[in-house]
Amino acid sequence: MAKRDYYDVLGSKRGASAEELKKAYRQKAKELHPDRNSDNPEAETQFKEVNEAYEVLKDDQKKAAYDRFGHAAFENGMGGAGGGPRGGFQQGDFASAFTDVFEDLFGDFMGRGGGGAGRARAQRGSDLRYNLRVSLEEAWKGAQKTINVPASATCDTCRGTGAEGGAEPVTCATCSGMGKVRAQQGFFTVERTCPTCNGMGQTIKNPCRTCHGAGRVEKERALSVNIPAGVETGTRIRLAGEGEAGLRGGPQGDLYIFIEVKEHAIFQRDGVHLFCRVPISMPAAALGGEVEVPTIDGGKARVKVPSGAQSGKQMRLRGKGMPALRGAGTGDMVIELAVETPVNLTARQKELLREFEKLSEENNPEGHSFFAKVKGFWDGMKG
Repeated sequence: MAKRDYYDVLGSKRGASAEELKKAYRQKAKELHPDRNSDNPEAETQFKEVNEAYEVLKDDQKKAAYDRFGHAAFENGMGGAGGGPRGGFQQGDFASAFTDVFEDLFGDFMGRGGGGAGRARAQRGSDLRYNLRVSLEEAWKGAQKTINVPASATCDTCRGTGAEGGAEPVTCATCSGMGKVRAQQGFFTVERTCPTCNGMGQTIKNPCRTCHGAGRVEKERALSVNIPAGVETGTRIRLAGEGEAGLRGGPQGDLYIFIEVKEHAIFQRDGVHLFCRVPISMPAAALGGEVEVPTIDGGKARVKVPSGAQSGKQMRLRGKGMPALRGAGTGDMVIELAVETPVNLTARQKELLREFEKLSEENNPEGHSFFAKVKGFWDGMKG
């Protein structure tokens, strides 16, 4: 069967430009790709025919020969050292064509954007992390902090272009702006980052003397950070656009501030609630009374201690805790009593305590209950 005209195979016309031929080829290749035409037994043959036609027409020398001699240009050794598509295209041609189609079908899904040089020129700057320690008082009322952040900033000399005088970079001659080059290894086509432009797709003829072509310089910046009331360890604050400067005019990254609340000498925090352990003397615990305790706002509160209070007794002060970060009320402050045993007793104090102990044998119900249980346990073990 006679071979079809290559232009008819691509659905194009003679005299079409390289871009028009490429567009026609990709449209046909997508339409006839075997993965999309599992129910069409002719799709694979037609797909190969489309690739064969494009392998000839995309090459200027082969295209000129084909336009002059038709299919005869590649028969009986004609067509020069490049060989021809006689009997189908060669392995290298198939690999190259398959790579083109694969990229066209799946490139967007895999994250490939459009337009080589413009795509590769600007790159977004990296995000930065800054660990900030604040006191519990600052976490309670909020604060305004100034931090110094060492980071890359846009070069003022070249306005971020990387070129002397702010000139625009030019398309890389090695990769034609794609940022990558291909090398044929047998059946496979290996793709690597372009060594000339390092994947940028563009080169700079006269690099900026200040930033040496990077479009950014290292400098320390002072930033004012608003710490909202109610933050706790692990709270993250995002400052959009305050991270690393983009490469060659790309957008800046973000700065993330991670909060760590320092431990407090008096208060312990649990979410929005505060705990305060208050020691009281044995007589105060036995007799009861009032004790003065501090609050996180710097004030004082008087708490009534019931007579006979034991260690671990808790009392709650409503609304004296930490504010919720997003305005959902305020926590409480919990007072926990710790009955303190006196130390370094004088002889007179020891004498009085022994006398007191004899007089208070019936005033320790918890002790009597415990030892009664112990006696029952031992009697049971003997039985």
